[in-house]
Amino acid sequence: MEDLAHFSKKTKHTFNSSCSKLASFCHSCCTLFSSYFHVLIFRLNPFWVQLHYFIIFSLMGYLALKVSKPRTAPSFRPKDLDLFFTSVSATTVSSMSTVEMEVFSNTQLVIITILMLLGGEVFNSMLGLQVMRFKLTKNCGSGSGSGTKNIEDSVNTDSVSLHSPNDLNHIELGLGNEHLKCNSIKYLSYVVLCYLLLVHIGGSTLISIYIIHVPSAREILSNKGLQIQTFSVFTTVSTLSSCGFIPTNENMMVFVKNSGMLLLLIAQVLLGNTLYPPCLRFLIWVLEKVTMREEFGYLSKNYRQLGYDYLLSGLHSLWLVAIAFGFILVQFILFSTLEWNAESMNGLNSYQKLVGSLFEVVNSRHIGESVVDLSIISPAILVVFILMMYLPSYISFSLADDCVKGSTNEKKSTQRKKFVDYILFSQLSYLVIIIVIICITERQKIKEDPLNFNVLNITFEVVSAYGNVGFSMGYSCKRQLKFGIYCKESWYGFVGRWSNKGKVILILVMFFGRLKKFSNHGGRAWKLS
Repeated sequence: MEDLAHFSKKTKHTFNSSCSKLASFCHSCCTLFSSYFHVLIFRLNPFWVQLHYFIIFSLMGYLALKVSKPRTAPSFRPKDLDLFFTSVSATTVSSMSTVEMEVFSNTQLVIITILMLLGGEVFNSMLGLQVMRFKLTKNCGSGSGSGTKNIEDSVNTDSVSLHSPNDLNHIELGLGNEHLKCNSIKYLSYVVLCYLLLVHIGGSTLISIYIIHVPSAREILSNKGLQIQTFSVFTTVSTLSSCGFIPTNENMMVFVKNSGMLLLLIAQVLLGNTLYPPCLRFLIWVLEKVTMREEFGYLSKNYRQLGYDYLLSGLHSLWLVAIAFGFILVQFILFSTLEWNAESMNGLNSYQKLVGSLFEVVNSRHIGESVVDLSIISPAILVVFILMMYLPSYISFSLADDCVKGSTNEKKSTQRKKFVDYILFSQLSYLVIIIVIICITERQKIKEDPLNFNVLNITFEVVSAYGNVGFSMGYSCKRQLKFGIYCKESWYGFVGRWSNKGKVILILVMFFGRLKKFSNHGGRAWKLS
């Protein structure tokens, strides 16, 4: 009995010691993570913060896709590089594909949906607002009590005789403005969150209702073994995040005759991409008129001081709407003129051609969903699509804003430039370098299969990845010059036929494209004349 009691006491001591060490280890991990988070948020440049963000979630997405089983297992499992490529493509909302979408199981589709949501511009901007609120918390205080304390601290830092009543009024005014700014950012984050929830819930609900009430759309999903709810949520998140992934192999080509669904997606494309800043501006204006809150008035008048890139002036927003619809109109006229009676529109009536053409040109700017085979449309349209994919989402032309920015730009021009500013190339120069490198890595395939591996197709794929669009020319076995080589037609992007080196390069291009806003000033030191 004494031995048993001694053994029990020793076991209990060992267990308590192990628990103590485990608790100490967990505390150390939490401290380390907290320190890492603090350094990441407060010390690092925003470029490095976002780069960490996309890399971490890409790796997590890859591991989740690796652990979960595909629909075709065990007959076919995607390669590790293809899974990582898919994860990066979803996180950077690029929708470039090296694997057919119908390979993925329902669980994997949910994982990709989460990655697309985390990588979306609007969602990322909401996280940026939360970080901004976190940074300003120390200055804002939590209420009138903290505000009074800050005033007293300001007064006590020097002798009281140095502060006149006017000085105290200025201090109170400054603290009031700072507090109002913090409250305005808080309200702005709530508005963006509500915007995200409304468009996602509303969009997926409308698509679900459409599929349930339209037999042809419901039959397509039934034949492919896709759940209506999964398809609706996946498609809505993909569209609003400007990604372009669709759970079907053929993207939206199988729904080319379902004009109602295409119109729903067109609205989602615009709400999640080019028209998001004008919609946000209009929503804040409505809330200001309805609630009469001073925070919304502050957001309308002091949009520059907040540092939220998507909150623009009224004039800038109008220009953005005009240019967005102007690009759509020009593309629509060109596309309809050249493709109305072409092979790409075979089997469609006039209304379906009209909606299909509109859907295609709207998606040419940073979305990538498609209802036609891009490899058979006119080369002139392909060149226009390359231009549209290269241009940023929120390109605008506003004389008023330029005048306001004039003084700021003059101040910036007087600042001393860093050495890096002198050696950076322009974004277009980097794209040319990348295309040259890919032509080198794929030179053997260019020689053996020139109709598929031509410079236009490679350029189209690179610019699509850089613009985070997802358009692809695909690969056709019928265009091979050497017959007798085994070739299987597959519904994935042209990059799926590239070598591993080429795929890795395109992964880097997708990261570069997602972070291209940080290199907008590159190449200005280079003088061409």
